[in-house]
Amino acid sequence: MKIGMFTANFLDMDIESVFKMMSSMGYEMAELPAFYGNNHLDIEEILKGDNAKKFKNLAKKYNITISALSNHPEGQLVLGPHTKDTDSLYKGTPQEKIKFGIKRMKLTAKAAAALEVPVVCGFIGCERFSRWFPWPNPQGWDEMAKDFTERWGEILDVFKTEGVKFGHEPHPNEYVYNIETAVKSIELMKSHPSWGFNFDPANLILQGLDPVIFIQELGDRIWHAHAKDGEIVEHNVKRSGLQPVGKWDRIDRGFRFRIPGWGSVPWKRVITELVLVGYDYVLSYEHEDVVMSREDGMEKTIQFLEPLVIKRRYEGRGDKLFE
Repeated sequence: MKIGMFTANFLDMDIESVFKMMSSMGYEMAELPAFYGNNHLDIEEILKGDNAKKFKNLAKKYNITISALSNHPEGQLVLGPHTKDTDSLYKGTPQEKIKFGIKRMKLTAKAAAALEVPVVCGFIGCERFSRWFPWPNPQGWDEMAKDFTERWGEILDVFKTEGVKFGHEPHPNEYVYNIETAVKSIELMKSHPSWGFNFDPANLILQGLDPVIFIQELGDRIWHAHAKDGEIVEHNVKRSGLQPVGKWDRIDRGFRFRIPGWGSVPWKRVITELVLVGYDYVLSYEHEDVVMSREDGMEKTIQFLEPLVIKRRYEGRGDKLFE
């Protein structure tokens, strides 16, 4: 398992400077943003001429391997919501938003293939953020299955053709958000070979779930993993709950995203379980910690994770006495 970083943490810097900084601190893999307008990777430009080759060489110059492309904003548009909530992602009618989202996700798959990147991470969207709640329409989640399978099935077929996998990141604002819906999504997609998950333990902690159970249930469908923590602030939960309104840095918030080691994620259990299910790819640090700077986060994350990374599985004692 290697330690990586989502370069969108530093969108105010050019990508070469970010690669250089990562390499100097011991990071080995980079997760790259693929959404429209970011200044690290233009997925339309990367498909032209030998741009993909040049980009791969730039990463190689700093001993960085690209772990994934990430396109959460445009993936969100595929299922919604298609109200003003997503106008900041793309402004248009519901049909225009859907069309744009589908087109961009297919393009992301092609860009990943050009860069020889095996996985794209992202969101899938949800018609309404309240679809999981059974009132006033207890059939709401099931009714969305048709849109999910049709729209994302079309996208996933392109992923399959390109030899790339899509890792959805379960999250409270998504159609697939917890263990139960993740399992159901595989059934709905008829075990599509490109459908799986970007494991983000903080998003599960936010819902009161044990991320280790997610790994046990869905380990063979985890294509990528985020190194992101979440702090359940016990004294504030009794006042505000796990998902209160307001800014992330409010002092009385019941939950805060943190860097690894500063929250409630049981990292030794998580890494152990990932090893046991055969995951041996990347732990990609994503900075959403409102308490400390990005530089603090980079430094402290790798210092925390490096001693925990298991380099090899147990090989036995070297004799046959206890086999």
